[in-house]
Amino acid sequence: HVQLVESGGGSVQVGGSLTISCAASGYTFSGRGNCMGWFRQAPGKRREWVTSIYFGSGSTYAPDSVKGRFTISEDNAKNTVYLQMNSLKAEDTAIYYCAAGGVCLSQPGPYHHWGQGTQVTVS
Repeated sequence: HVQLVESGGGSVQVGGSLTISCAASGYTFSGRGNCMGWFRQAPGKRREWVTSIYFGSGSTYAPDSVKGRFTISEDNAKNTVYLQMNSLKAEDTAIYYCAAGGVCLSQPGPYHHWGQGTQVTVS
């Protein structure tokens, strides 16, 4: 049974930083073709892709809206993925979800496993 559990969310001031984590059980991150992604969803808005990483190669992808501010990283030994968020803006406020799949795309469809989400509030 695959389980993804996010943690580390909370409230932070505009311009501040926050790192959230996603710990996986029943799922091995390592190996080529395995992708982990972060998505977010604000009230009344669609789920939005934040960033993704391929294990094995370490290649990362992110949209311009977060590029240079957000960094995704992995710790294979801990089976954990991190999202470091810097220079946070009020519009970054959302529930952040981690997801696992075989292909790093910007759409939710290819990701087969999802966490329950962690709230990030920037004010």
